[in-house]
Amino acid sequence: MSGLGVGVVGCGVISDIYLKNAALFPQFEIRAVADLRAEAARAKAEEYGTEALSVEALLARDDIDIVLNLTIPAAHAEIGHRALEAGKHVYSEKPLAGSFQEAKALNEAARAAGLRLGCAPDTFLGGAHQTARALVDAGRIGRAVAGTATLMLPGHEAWHPNPDFYYSQPGGGPMMDMGPYYITAMLNLLGPVSRVTALGGRSRDSREIATGPRAGAHVPVEVDTHLAGVMEFTQGALVQIATSFDVRAHQHRPLELYGTDGSMTIPDPNRFDGTVELFENGEWHGQPMRHGHGDGNYRGLGLAQMADAIGSDGAHCVSGDLALHALEVMEAMHRAAQEGRAIEMTTRCERPAPLAAGLGTGEIALQEEAA
Repeated sequence: MSGLGVGVVGCGVISDIYLKNAALFPQFEIRAVADLRAEAARAKAEEYGTEALSVEALLARDDIDIVLNLTIPAAHAEIGHRALEAGKHVYSEKPLAGSFQEAKALNEAARAAGLRLGCAPDTFLGGAHQTARALVDAGRIGRAVAGTATLMLPGHEAWHPNPDFYYSQPGGGPMMDMGPYYITAMLNLLGPVSRVTALGGRSRDSREIATGPRAGAHVPVEVDTHLAGVMEFTQGALVQIATSFDVRAHQHRPLELYGTDGSMTIPDPNRFDGTVELFENGEWHGQPMRHGHGDGNYRGLGLAQMADAIGSDGAHCVSGDLALHALEVMEAMHRAAQEGRAIEMTTRCERPAPLAAGLGTGEIALQEEAA
């Protein structure tokens, strides 16, 4: 028996991994794709053996239960509302919307309609991050008291032929671009944030494009390209976060967590794999992967878990509440840097439940925790 029907809106680069991975997850079946560029939808439909439709026709299809929203961030809210109005559940790429207020309205609309709203990233459901979660829940580091989250790069103009969005448009900058991965990973480990503070800046006023037909052209910088902040979690931990497009190289781990009884390093939250290291009894030790989904790129796992939850009337991990809270944290850090103060969060989210067994097949099925 096939899973819930999914219609993809947005056939850009990110759509390939979802269309490819659909075969791994029996919880859903992609039945159609759509894009404002009809030729893009036709190309994806032909490549992946599905049907190309207009957005309007896709939303009208009775056999589509979930709309997978892979449009540009500025269109996330519009497509999300249209899908909800058509009676469809929605799963969106990150961020949930272009702004916190848009995301809040979308989340409220889903709740009022009695429909599910989910949002990437789902990497925290991967083997490495679920292993870290199991160790935290087992008390292996004691009570978490502090941590660090570090994403520092030289910038995207070295490889991206059109990096304008990252530097000169609302939603640009390293925090809004990559912060969802780092913040969501910490929300999974620690629960919600109560307040934040930050300082920000930019190293230069323009960036030179290094590749593609526009090589040599300059892009104006109108957003903070280095943002350093602190998140105070409701459970008490203080986590430092640094996101930057101004750093040539560094040797910090992506995520570290410090507890009363030990410390932990956690792999790249933009990936599903990697090795968790635990400091106990005076030494660091790599931890065995105790969960599945840790040997590749499993984007779509969050969509599969949401589809499973719809069928069982259970909770889904990649919830609208989680994505809304992460977006508020990111926006608040930018405001804190501009206003020079700490900002209290107005939202809270439930700490996502650990990934339940039985999702997927073969190598991606959840493994039993080692004895």
